[in-house]
Amino acid sequence: MQVSEGMSSVVLTIGPGHTLREAARQMAQRGVGAAVVVDPDAQGPGIITERDILEAVAAGQSPSDEHVSEHLSAHLTFAAPDWSLERAAEAMVAGNFRHLVVVDGSEIVGVLSMRDIVRCWTGDGASCDVPEGATAA
Repeated sequence: MQVSEGMSSVVLTIGPGHTLREAARQMAQRGVGAAVVVDPDAQGPGIITERDILEAVAAGQSPSDEHVSEHLSAHLTFAAPDWSLERAAEAMVAGNFRHLVVVDGSEIVGVLSMRDIVRCWTGDGASCDVPEGATAA
């Protein structure tokens, strides 16, 4: 299965001047864990994730005062629509992140999350029986 089959093609985009609170509100309203940050003055898109916002709040920074541009995820990795889901998952594990911006040439065409990959794989029958004696924590 390819990235294009699992990604969300509806992408939440925000500007670098949005506050963390505004970004979090829009992400919560849309039920997504990341927003693509489009800055016409930057070389390419960025991404802000729920983890970035959580780390800023945990560090005592005000989500109403801090701007997205100061908290973008470092070392952004882009995926191509024709990548396999396995390749995308490997990139996520290697980079320790849960979202990939999907680009076709210079155009943003989607976002792929770890949740999307799990959804695709479990929908394809990648499941197993719960081991006997397993309990929920």
